Amino acid sequence: MALSPVFGSIKPSQKQQALSDNYLSFTSGDNDFAQQYLPEIYEQEVERYGNRTLSGFLRMVGAEMPMTSDQVVWSEQNRLHVAYDAVTVASATTLTFALDATAGATFVANVISPNQTIVISNPVDGLEVTALVISSVNTSPTLATLTVATYTGADLDATFNVADTGLKIFVYGSEYSKGTGDDDIKSITPSFTQYSNSPIIIKSKYAVSGSDAAQIGWVEVATEDGTGGFLWYLKAESETRLRFEDYLEMSVVEGTKAAAGSGVASIGGAVSKNGTEGLFAAIKSRGNIYSGFAPAAGVLTDFDAILKNLDTQGAIEENMMFVNRDLSLTIDNMLGGVSAGPNGGVAYGLFENSEDMALNLGFSGFRRGSYDFYKTDWKYLNDASTRGAQAVSGIEGVLIPAGTSTVYDQILGTNIRRPFLHVRYRASQSDDRRMKSWLTGSVGGAYTSDLDAMEVHFLSERCLCVQAANNFVIFTN
Repeated sequence: MALSPVFGSIKPSQKQQALSDNYLSFTSGDNDFAQQYLPEIYEQEVERYGNRTLSGFLRMVGAEMPMTSDQVVWSEQNRLHVAYDAVTVASATTLTFALDATAGATFVANVISPNQTIVISNPVDGLEVTALVISSVNTSPTLATLTVATYTGADLDATFNVADTGLKIFVYGSEYSKGTGDDDIKSITPSFTQYSNSPIIIKSKYAVSGSDAAQIGWVEVATEDGTGGFLWYLKAESETRLRFEDYLEMSVVEGTKAAAGSGVASIGGAVSKNGTEGLFAAIKSRGNIYSGFAPAAGVLTDFDAILKNLDTQGAIEENMMFVNRDLSLTIDNMLGGVSAGPNGGVAYGLFENSEDMALNLGFSGFRRGSYDFYKTDWKYLNDASTRGAQAVSGIEGVLIPAGTSTVYDQILGTNIRRPFLHVRYRASQSDDRRMKSWLTGSVGGAYTSDLDAMEVHFLSERCLCVQAANNFVIFTN
């Protein structure tokens, strides 16, 4: 068998020079035994994806607070005034609407009294009439009947048709005759709507064997938190930690409660899992959904629809918009043809009227009507490994009110103020589960077992509280 390279074909050079006849080939033969020149190795990693972390959203808009229970429960106020939807014209003088005889968050009671004055309107064609309630009775456990007399016509036929459905009524006052009593007035007991959420346990782990830990290879890195330097096997541990910190936020943004009869709910037993209500699920369930937001440049009609809806809710003056690139450009184009003045202008109120503070945080502000809006890109919605890869039926952004809400805390037994968006994590005097990490094994300073490896463990137990979700808006494709 012939040798390669052929004996005598390699001629050592008297100087350190790279010549055509003094190198040892390591790719052209089966009998290669050495490599004269080592490849050029770049020690520093190329940051081709820039800062890869996705967390930070909740730090900007919320807070974190400890809890000790398996469930957090809060109550939210209901509306102050009496109003009913889905009202039907039963006859020329009567209206009916459905009741719910079961107690709970959807409980509907008839609290309209005789001699109260109401407005009856049809949201479809805008027709409306004012009327005086003659009698208000529950004709069955599930149906209320109002006998009314209109102020502007002989009866309801003058404005509506019998069997018209989907009408709205609300009480605006009352009118009593002289010298009458008030025995027929129905007392209204204030009610509230109760919500709850449960924390989930989030875990992660990184392991390196004792042998691999002994084979040190240095890599120069620039980490996402702004630091840099040389790491060996702990580089992987560092990325595991960063990934876990992202999971802490992503879990409470994307989380979903396990529905009855679902695959998760049917697991049961000691390993039962209940899920948790995340930001997107809470807004879709209790908030506002805007699909296909695409205004033309300089046209504020679509955006004004959002303002009108906010007027019907809490009318919170300052709001933050976290959006993907497409929606950010859409809003920029919309505002590009709008001048300041009555149409709106620059606003930095949330940031102590400091433009530098707003821009440093990545926000740009504008004012429309009586509302201030602050827009920033949300990296989570742009990252190709998460929501950024969804071109169809994806989420384009969220609108979140700034400030705090007043709620009744079941544990403290008093009204408290909380940010609309905040995280609750399990903690006690003996164990803080906000963000735990510990070492096990027999490598790297850990001597807890006979395992010839070092294991770095991460754990957290947390959930998100989305309060007053009726003031939130989610934008979808």
